Amino acid sequence: MNDDSAPPRWEEHLSAKPRMNIGIAVLLSIITCGIYGLVWQYKQMKVLNFWLNRREYTFGMWFLLSIITCGIYGVYNEYKMARGIVEIQEQNNLMVNNVATICLILTLIGLSIVSMAIQQAEINRFYVKTDT
Repeated sequence: MNDDSAPPRWEEHLSAKPRMNIGIAVLLSIITCGIYGLVWQYKQMKVLNFWLNRREYTFGMWFLLSIITCGIYGVYNEYKMARGIVEIQEQNNLMVNNVATICLILTLIGLSIVSMAIQQAEINRFYVKTDT
């Protein structure tokens, strides 16, 4: 019996290697002309959904709406994901770095890869507290 409302198990989550090397992710995104950036975005959404314990971010919807709105939804989503990171930090008593505004500005001026790198640095910090 598969219960979709049941929270994912921690072991399964960690086996997906949620921490990423930011330098490699940026390099692969540049080398692949942004294609790896899509994979990176998917992985970040998956991690945030796990930590928020809800399905807040869906890659397919993000991709479709970003195309339909000529990227405007993508800008909004970067801000929304940064706000999700802050929510997770607050829920888990981690030091809160409110990067939402800086991520919004970076995305608006065409530096979404820098925004993703900042978000990944914050996501990686989720696991510092929980690593054994």
